[in-house]
Amino acid sequence: MDALAGLLEGPRARGAFMIRACFDPPWAVRIEDRAPLTVMLMVRGDAWILPDTGERLRLGPGDLAIARGPDPYVCADDPATAPQAVILPGGVCSYPDGRPLNGSMDLGVRTWGARPDGEAVLLIGTYLVRGEIGGRLLDALPPLLSLTSTAWDNPLTPLLTTEITRDEPGQEVVLDRLLYLLVIAALRAWFARPTAEAPVWYRAMGDPVVGRVLRLLQDAPAHPWTVASLAAEAGVSRAALARRFTDLVGEPPMGYLTGWRLALAADRLRDTEDTLAAIARRVGYGSAFALSAAFKREYGVSPQEYRTRAPA
Repeated sequence: MDALAGLLEGPRARGAFMIRACFDPPWAVRIEDRAPLTVMLMVRGDAWILPDTGERLRLGPGDLAIARGPDPYVCADDPATAPQAVILPGGVCSYPDGRPLNGSMDLGVRTWGARPDGEAVLLIGTYLVRGEIGGRLLDALPPLLSLTSTAWDNPLTPLLTTEITRDEPGQEVVLDRLLYLLVIAALRAWFARPTAEAPVWYRAMGDPVVGRVLRLLQDAPAHPWTVASLAAEAGVSRAALARRFTDLVGEPPMGYLTGWRLALAADRLRDTEDTLAAIARRVGYGSAFALSAAFKREYGVSPQEYRTRAPA
């Protein structure tokens, strides 16, 4: 599992949801939910994304935007339109003066806004929990990015539009997977741009030697890897691997593996009730004590303290 997949892996367990937002102009909604990642796909009409700081962004039909939290922003038909509602953490909705909306804008299954056939329709997917693995990718993204409908081939819009309002067994799983595919495809398109500033590990994935080694480390972190065994898998000498890996990734293979294992451990401490011994076995440490010592060196707190402080 690489960091691109790790950002979104198991999204239902990590707190993800999708809605269909429908509006007639004038309309504006202020988003203050502090979500680490929100994807907005314009199905019909136009919209502006207006961050408190930074460049504003206009979306047309088929365009996609990704907002990296936790900074607030406004979605509106026009930059001059004042917000009529505020989205707070936990999906709580209120009027700008703080009065609760009390469901007055709920329009049915995963649909919210003025009326179901509004002039502007946005599909919005939100991930509420940030992990250490996903953070490796989030930190490489700008606060707000966009892809126009002409810049990438997106066959998922009609399918998402159909599926989001259905209420059948397994529907949440279907939407999770569609949202997963949508964001993965969008981020791949974003990093494929000639001017993209992709993280070093993402660029290194394209190298025939280092990319293979990265996948081995990410897919099997509990394996007792050594530089020699990795070099044998990649078909190069130990010295050649160490030099090439460090040049492309910025750290030696074993240093990268340590950071990856500890990031996986941090996410399991946050997302599961597994014992420290079980987590240690899963990420490649021989004992809970060994993991605890390495974890405290990296994060400055013990695994138990980290688990206690992690957001629910």
